Amino acid sequence: MNNKSVLRSLGDPQILGDALVESFRKLSPQQQWKNPVMFVVYIGSMLTTLLWVLALNGEGQDPPQFILAITLWLWGTVLFANFAEAIAEGRSKAQAAFLRSAKRDIAAKKLDEPRHDANYSKVAGSSLRRGDVVLIEAGDFVPGDGEVIEGVASVDESAITGESAPVIRESGGDFSSVTGGTRVLSDWLVVRITANPGEAFLDRMIAMVENAKRQKTPNEIALTILLVALTLVFLMATVTLLPFSWYAVATSGSGQPITLTVLVALLVCLIPTTIGGLLSAIGVAGIGRMMQKNVIATSGRAVEAAGDIDVLLLDKTGTITLGNRQASAFIAVAGVTERELADAAQLASMADETPEGRSVVVLAKQKYGFRERDVQSLGATFVHFSAQTRMSGVNIEGRQIRKGAADAIRSHIEEQGGKFQPEFRKVVDDVARRGSTPLVVSEGTRVLGVIELKDIVKGGIKERFAELRQMGIKTIMITGDNRLTAAAIAAEAGVDDFLAEATPEAKLKLIRQYQAEGRLVAMTGDGTNDAPALAQADVAVAMNSGTQAAKEAGNMVDLDSNPTKLIEIVETGKQMLMTRGALTTFSIANDVAKYFAIIPAAFATTYPVLDVLNVMELATPASAILSAVIFNALIIVALIPLALKGIKYKPVGAATLLQNNLLVYGVGGLIVPFIGIKAIDLILVTLGLV
Repeated sequence: MNNKSVLRSLGDPQILGDALVESFRKLSPQQQWKNPVMFVVYIGSMLTTLLWVLALNGEGQDPPQFILAITLWLWGTVLFANFAEAIAEGRSKAQAAFLRSAKRDIAAKKLDEPRHDANYSKVAGSSLRRGDVVLIEAGDFVPGDGEVIEGVASVDESAITGESAPVIRESGGDFSSVTGGTRVLSDWLVVRITANPGEAFLDRMIAMVENAKRQKTPNEIALTILLVALTLVFLMATVTLLPFSWYAVATSGSGQPITLTVLVALLVCLIPTTIGGLLSAIGVAGIGRMMQKNVIATSGRAVEAAGDIDVLLLDKTGTITLGNRQASAFIAVAGVTERELADAAQLASMADETPEGRSVVVLAKQKYGFRERDVQSLGATFVHFSAQTRMSGVNIEGRQIRKGAADAIRSHIEEQGGKFQPEFRKVVDDVARRGSTPLVVSEGTRVLGVIELKDIVKGGIKERFAELRQMGIKTIMITGDNRLTAAAIAAEAGVDDFLAEATPEAKLKLIRQYQAEGRLVAMTGDGTNDAPALAQADVAVAMNSGTQAAKEAGNMVDLDSNPTKLIEIVETGKQMLMTRGALTTFSIANDVAKYFAIIPAAFATTYPVLDVLNVMELATPASAILSAVIFNALIIVALIPLALKGIKYKPVGAATLLQNNLLVYGVGGLIVPFIGIKAIDLILVTLGLV
């Protein structure tokens, strides 16, 4: 996705203009009720408006101009909170508009039979249903989400991912999924449609973005409950102040009781309006920041869970290593020539659609010229590679040739009544100790040799894992390699643990084991075999290039199909939690300064002794009250950029993070209001407004 065109800056005139209009639309009671803290300010604004009207008619204790000033700034506080949420939603709407622009009603070639050379009829893409089969040729747009069942082609997915480089889509394997709105650049594909109109991936992405503002996360709900509780406490405390004031005046026989206008101003300044006004914007912005990284989250709940996870499952290939594991050598055992091994390895790999399997075929071609085999005339029966069996092979001319992981081949040989000799294990172990991956080739019950696959650990990945360790996150490498190979790569990469010879069942078992211990688990996947584990994980990131089953099982989709993105997702989730925590700390701390400003002023005529609390030496009671209300409104505006951009992420532990919050936002929340309220007071006095 092109972030520059989708995520426009905070100062974008279109977003600001729309947000300003939306701020007034959100003044309806139905909208305000959703935010209890700001609803109290909303009711207070209506009450002071009524008091102002009464003051114009000569009723009330406060001057009309004072009540009007308080009223305008209270309405401003509500509007600024609406504005913060509207800007965050406006950015999301811009993202949704960009995604919607990728939708189009495309003419489709609907096949009568699921094969390339069958007859077809041209229909509208919107009329296609799940199960329909279409032909897509070079230059055609993909009419809907689907799985490739025949053919291989280069596909331009820039309308979805923003990446100009085309990708290969083909039948079988983990790169068989195509998305509606993308374009085939070369060759042809036969695709089975997997989504009805309105249920396609693009439709779901638009709905996710547009509905983000309506989904509250558990932590956000818990914080809202806390804020409501604080608001109720201050509301009850403020209500009781009026009879106390009446009693004090009646007893002393002098002074005047506190006015309703001042009581409303006091209440608004005491309750946590800063975080109350920004809370929704923080949540929506968190999803927006995820979108900046080309990740679609199903809800804010998924983003927040990413910030809470403490176990990270990462595939070795493409995440920890460069992912271009290729066959590099044929190592024959005694009594077998390397040429014989290469011949058998290529035959066994012809039913292996993985990049590793293809590299075996290529290496045999390059070294020994094996090419253009007419296996059909030989009556060959292929055994296709699968994640469950972890081997492939062929039955040809009475020969039963297999190639796969060492333990899979050993089990196969033992099932045939043979024995996996110790010398074979030594060859496998030698390859594994070098950090390479050994694949064993057998014919019947006889081992022919080992294929060595090499891969390279990504630069800087060890430092990334060290950062995650500082955050208290355990990293676990998932690989189909044997334990020796896995251990060598794990040591080089610096992960905390590894799962070798991983099957879908083993991944699922590992996730459940950690969840039973109360841990939150995140993982990535792209294949159908990853779907069970993705469905079980707390944060499941499916690759956009992967199968439809994987994308359905995940609660996030990475449009770039970059397995390393999981680390960035965790950082983004933690950034959202850090932002919420920092602004909550600031909001509660800055109330202290407002106590010193508004309480002495509010009760100046009732309890003159409270004047000793006027530590800021504010000019008049009216100036003190108005300055506190103005600051209370303006601080929301000042913090909008921080709420949308988020606190700068640093990989630190929870204790250090709490300490930093208290020092920076706690102490800052105490100091800034003293300075701000005093400055506003000086301005009001200088301009003669009080």
